[in-house]
Amino acid sequence: MRALALAAASVFVVDRLTKWLVVEVMDLANRLHIEVVSPFLNFVMAWNRGINFGLGASGSDAMRWALVALALAVSAGLAVWVLRRGRAGLAAFAGLVIGGALGNAWDRVQYGAVADFLNMSCCGIVNPFAFNVADIAIFAGAVLIAWRA
Repeated sequence: MRALALAAASVFVVDRLTKWLVVEVMDLANRLHIEVVSPFLNFVMAWNRGINFGLGASGSDAMRWALVALALAVSAGLAVWVLRRGRAGLAAFAGLVIGGALGNAWDRVQYGAVADFLNMSCCGIVNPFAFNVADIAIFAGAVLIAWRA
């Protein structure tokens, strides 16, 4: 339980902190683009009202709250599943997913959409998508759970 809570809390805090710094303090919400180490890393404001890559983005309030509810339900279900298995490593990986899901759910409550801002491109290939720390944690946690389970 401790590994799950520590991982979830750490991801949530880092996600909230980076979003606050980039979106609000650096004013990316209004500036829309900040070159960091171009073209490899840029901050590009993208409001994601859907699931991944904006899928299901209807812009309706019903969808917004359904996605918040889904994040909470998946987080609770994942926590129960992992705690029943009683494996600390698996719990830490689930904590990554849960912390990320709660960070993105917080965005939907606060902003009405998920704040994505990290954009990485390389070698002449321009990536049109943006993501955030929560997305990284969700992806890493899911891959590690699949590997470990």
